[in-house]
Amino acid sequence: MSRIETPKPIRGTQSMLKEEVERFDHVVDTFNRVRKLYGFGRVEVPVFESTAVFSRSLGETTDVVSKEMYSFEDRGGDSLTLRPEFTAGISRAYLTEGWQQYAPLKVATHGPLFRYERPQKGRFRQFHQLDAEIIGAGEPAADVELLCFADQLLKELKVDDGVTLQLNTLGDSATREAWRQGLIAHFEAHRGDLSEESQDRLIKNPLRILDSKDSRDRPIADAAPEIDAHMSAEAGAFFEAVTKGLEAAGVAYQRNARLVRGLDYYRHTAFEFVTDRLGAQGTVLGGGRYDGLIETLGGAHTPAVGWAAGIERLAMLIEKPESAVLGVIMAVEDDSVLEAAISGLNRLRRADVSAEMIATGSPRKRYDKATKVLAQVLVTVNSNDGQPAFNIRSASLSDQHLKVKAILEGALAA
Repeated sequence: MSRIETPKPIRGTQSMLKEEVERFDHVVDTFNRVRKLYGFGRVEVPVFESTAVFSRSLGETTDVVSKEMYSFEDRGGDSLTLRPEFTAGISRAYLTEGWQQYAPLKVATHGPLFRYERPQKGRFRQFHQLDAEIIGAGEPAADVELLCFADQLLKELKVDDGVTLQLNTLGDSATREAWRQGLIAHFEAHRGDLSEESQDRLIKNPLRILDSKDSRDRPIADAAPEIDAHMSAEAGAFFEAVTKGLEAAGVAYQRNARLVRGLDYYRHTAFEFVTDRLGAQGTVLGGGRYDGLIETLGGAHTPAVGWAAGIERLAMLIEKPESAVLGVIMAVEDDSVLEAAISGLNRLRRADVSAEMIATGSPRKRYDKATKVLAQVLVTVNSNDGQPAFNIRSASLSDQHLKVKAILEGALAA
């Protein structure tokens, strides 16, 4: 009979175990702890949405929509898409679930996202992100709070060394449009020297030429006019309030006047926390203010700001987390007392003591196996004149030792 071939994993996906999971969990646990300090409530949104949610919010001409989304037609004929990012789905829920009543709404989430792209270091087709949003707050203080949240998260993960906050402003509508026209005039004067991709972007989205990596574009992009030459007084005051807020909070930043967001609904603050420890793909957390997004989904004008961070990337940067120490390891040396051992094990766990039991294999070797397990307390279970007996072994009479002793004595007395 021919051997059945095992299906291979899908390219760009990952299966995690042991240290990889410990790193992943440490990032998520730290995120959840810090978000609570800042008053961000947990939110959940669907893994798939109507394709229109993403095509309208991200833009039909963007690479994400045109090349990277996992879209499919369901049995009812509707076009659905696996979420490539969180913000669009959260914004849709804000409108359809009546969340406007809670504005300003501070929410955070984490989970899997999906993009069809070339897998590389720290980048997968199914990947995971942390996400934080403030919806319905138009003041600079909201931007400052989100940036402080991000900065503290990176510090508590101990990955802030070598990570730099790059900050820019995209101005208000008047500023952005004046800058856009200045960029178009500049790039039109050098159209023949631009790469083919940037020539195409000149028509669709000239701001994206500023972050082109093509060597033909860099001298032209570097000589392009900066947004400050077109800044309105209102936009300048908003950015100044953000920078002063960061300085008051002790959050270091560098101005990067070339940091842009291509979509028209982005306004004012744009930022990225970048590192040189991940090669060319150096952004570990990024975001900005997207005051016009909810309008693209049919809502009223609603100011909002948010950020996202790749869990896999952060997990690669952190130190190896300390492995959890088991509370109790139990070695059952006599099969006749197995039921008593199961009773004691369950009581320990219900009393919030982590516990495992070794009750298979040769009874004579179970103790040796137990001694190799990293645990605070070792318990052997055997028979004493036909009655089950728990023998507690630990280096000292610690509080944990006494707690375990009391729980197991209760199990015998029951």
